[in-house]
Amino acid sequence: MSLNDPMDLMLLKKVCAGEGLDINIARLSRLTKRHRRTVRDRVNNLLSHRIVDRPIFPFRALFTEYPLLVVSYSDLPSDEKVHRWIMEDKNIFAAYRVREGESNMVIFEFHKDLWDYHVWRENLVRSGKIPERGKRAPSKNYFFSNFGIFKYEPNIGIELIEEEFRERGRVEINGYILDDVAVKVLRYLLNGEGIRVDENRLARELGVTRKTVLKRLSRLQERGIILKPVCRFPHFFVPPNFLLVLSMVEVRSSREKIVKEILRDPHVSLAYHISEGRYNLLLFEAHKSIDDYLMWEDSYSKKYPGCFGSIKVSFLSPRMTILIDQQKVSLGLISSKLEELSRSP
Repeated sequence: MSLNDPMDLMLLKKVCAGEGLDINIARLSRLTKRHRRTVRDRVNNLLSHRIVDRPIFPFRALFTEYPLLVVSYSDLPSDEKVHRWIMEDKNIFAAYRVREGESNMVIFEFHKDLWDYHVWRENLVRSGKIPERGKRAPSKNYFFSNFGIFKYEPNIGIELIEEEFRERGRVEINGYILDDVAVKVLRYLLNGEGIRVDENRLARELGVTRKTVLKRLSRLQERGIILKPVCRFPHFFVPPNFLLVLSMVEVRSSREKIVKEILRDPHVSLAYHISEGRYNLLLFEAHKSIDDYLMWEDSYSKKYPGCFGSIKVSFLSPRMTILIDQQKVSLGLISSKLEELSRSP
């Protein structure tokens, strides 16, 4: 899945940033059987209340170009300098404040391999972006292969929103009360329906024909480099106002059945097979509260008695978020490849 074509990379840089993509109000109007003005109002509110982001082409090749996920529990100053580094660094996907032992942050990073990670980490200290090791507690780092992903459904949390709407007849998110039309529009956008690609604009900006843009986008999707355009939740893993629960789980038996259950579970947006001490699964989960998580965990224990061992859990609330932006890492990688090609003889 090599990426060495300059035109492909320039096109990727645009569409993965959301350039040339629009929300198709007319299409959503037909899907929902509602007036365009009604649909436009719901779309505007979903965007302005930060319930959903504008559409992008997800860069699926990120996981093969950067096969190593590092989850780092770190002791770092929570100051402007460190926050600026987190916001700008092309390897950092997300960062949260935590209180776990001597750690006050958990940082999610993507790297090519262990050596790439080592060089990156050493350069941070050498350049003064983070304090020397003697001036902070040692980081606790966990290393996972992105080839171990067996579930990747960042938008599955819409099912939790729909469940709450069915139970309560209303859902309030970030001060906006969603009605049935807003919930339907949200699902369509998260599933990639009602999104329009402006091939003419992309063709003009890249200096090629519309047919070239169409062919290249189709080929990039066929190769698995990008997925179809969708809208994402701003917090990627979870809907707004949900806790992100990061769980490393020891499954002792009935692993195949439990994996099938996880694949169906709307609480789990991302799941890995791992080998970290006793733990063999890594789960990224969405829960409304800690009580909600405990009931969810208890339901698994009752359904699969004696099948679970140790569990390591981190609760990450929206208020603890420093950064979450997968596209930053994707666009950084694409830009780096373009720079490499420009330096080639």
